[in-house]
Amino acid sequence: MKIKEVISRAMSGEINWIQASEIIGISDRGMRRWRKRLDKEGYEGLFDRRTRRPSRKRIEMATVEKVLRLYREKYFDLNVKHFVEKLHGEEQIALSYTWVKTILQNAGLVKRYAKRGPHREKRPRRPLTGMMLHVDGSRHKWIPGLDQYQDLIVIFDDASSEVYDVQLVEEESTETVMAALKRVVETRGLFCSLYSDRGSHMAWTPKAGGLVDRAHPTQIARALKELGIELILAYSPQARGRCERIFGTWQGRLPQEFRLKGIATVEAANEFLRNDWIAMHDASFSVKAEQPGTAFLPYTGTELEKIFSQQQDRVVNNDNTVRYDNRCLQIPQQTFRFSLARCRVLVCEHLDYTITVHYGNHVLGRYDAAGLPLILPAEPKPVRTIKRTALMKADARHERQTDDRKKNHKAKKKAA
Repeated sequence: MKIKEVISRAMSGEINWIQASEIIGISDRGMRRWRKRLDKEGYEGLFDRRTRRPSRKRIEMATVEKVLRLYREKYFDLNVKHFVEKLHGEEQIALSYTWVKTILQNAGLVKRYAKRGPHREKRPRRPLTGMMLHVDGSRHKWIPGLDQYQDLIVIFDDASSEVYDVQLVEEESTETVMAALKRVVETRGLFCSLYSDRGSHMAWTPKAGGLVDRAHPTQIARALKELGIELILAYSPQARGRCERIFGTWQGRLPQEFRLKGIATVEAANEFLRNDWIAMHDASFSVKAEQPGTAFLPYTGTELEKIFSQQQDRVVNNDNTVRYDNRCLQIPQQTFRFSLARCRVLVCEHLDYTITVHYGNHVLGRYDAAGLPLILPAEPKPVRTIKRTALMKADARHERQTDDRKKNHKAKKKAA
């Protein structure tokens, strides 16, 4: 193949025959003999006649030289597919695409592109816990004896591989991932970033395999943004190597633990995961963080229930009702406004499937999963505050009234 490629380059005019002989490692005289054999016998003249025989479908040397000359002089800016079409339609040369591409590459007229995967490097761990958390789900027959698949949702730290939350669910979804993130924020605090795949509940991708549209965030992306947590999305399975390795280890250990413990239900499996498995994993597979300390910050707000909910904007009808998912939510009479007709409100469906309707800072109503109203706790009445200027005016008025009474009393006494 090397000799064939060098001779093709010499035939195309890219190098001369003396340079070709130097590349191959033969003398000028030997190259002249090879050239004569090429002219007379074609490429079969290059074969060792004691061991190999040329193909009977070989192309004539005149045709090869004509093809190379046409590409070099006339069709030099065409791609291979376009050049083959020109050969078939205008030059009346019926050659296959593969053969033409190979001869052009051997002659150095077309670049040879090797199909190689991207060079990947191991990403170092974050130095502090709480700087980056991973969330992912693995679908597998986790419980022996149950002939069905379950999704195992795991949240663990990038710095130490310490598991913060794990739960078996029927299917990974917006609600299940939100519930796991809410538990982590409640128990650990706010973290810096979350690393995830590009599932439909994490990001919206207009075209399969393409870029994520950040202008249309999902409910989880919106909740993380409200908490100030950066969402990092992976574009390949190799980028989530730590998740894949954890699930590979667990698939070879966790079902066996379930079998040894006699666990046959999802509820019992989740109890075992929370009480025993997390500690077993951390003792065997977690590592020490590079730096002491933590990047977790305690959450001091009171709106986690609202943040980790599915939120939709709605417009109130003239009869003070809101339509949401085939349910009619009747808004009761409010004290701060006579009617809410045509007002834009926020409908939140919480993780416990209850629904609340918000108008600014006001909670207009709470409803059950069927849309029936629930009793809201009574809001404390606002305390009226009296400004200092009002107090001063009241004191001055009181002094004037006292002076007037004294004057009237003196006048009556004098008259008497």
